[in-house]
Amino acid sequence: MKEAIGAILPLAVGVALSPIPIVAVVLMLATPGGRTNGIAFVAGWIVGLAVAGTLVLLASSGASASEGGEPASWVGWVKLALGALLLLVGARMWSKRPRGGAEPKLPGWMKTIDSFTTGRSLAMGVALAAPINPKNLLIVVAAGAAIAQTGISASDQAIALAVFVVIGTLGPGLPLGIYFAMGERSKEILAGLRQWMVRHNSAIMTVLLGVIGIKLIGDGIAAV
Repeated sequence: MKEAIGAILPLAVGVALSPIPIVAVVLMLATPGGRTNGIAFVAGWIVGLAVAGTLVLLASSGASASEGGEPASWVGWVKLALGALLLLVGARMWSKRPRGGAEPKLPGWMKTIDSFTTGRSLAMGVALAAPINPKNLLIVVAAGAAIAQTGISASDQAIALAVFVVIGTLGPGLPLGIYFAMGERSKEILAGLRQWMVRHNSAIMTVLLGVIGIKLIGDGIAAV
């Protein structure tokens, strides 16, 4: 199990450091229903990661990701492909970064975040965790394959996936923790966090995707 957890740690950090979900929670906490909606969003994020990770684990295990205690060769090819895709996504984000002092554009749905219900906040958390988030979806697939290829028992796989989900939730959960710990004093801190994350979104994502993409390519080369 140690091998599995070691393999997914950098991937989980890559999921956690996602600026858009963090900014979404900060914006929710500034609305009248922010407390409930923020909790619902983070809960949805946890569900989204857990369900997507479980599906990948089941698919990988069914396809024999481990052969005689050793990773199957196809897992290496999958890692090579995922690494290349992450590098492409990172390059695309960098090419679309704001230039000449232009203000970064946030997704259109964030403009209506003050009208979100608890249910919609929950659904958005689920969606952004993986289904409509290409970066996270690729990383979750990589994490599931990395866990499955170790050949550990189903219970140990579940524990490794739980570690991935917990670490991957630290980012969106951070504003919520600050909010509950500091109350009214959190407003200034959260506003500064939001501004910094929005301003440096492209750079953060490009670096993260580059590092994780290169790691997956390296792991893939070693496995094939």
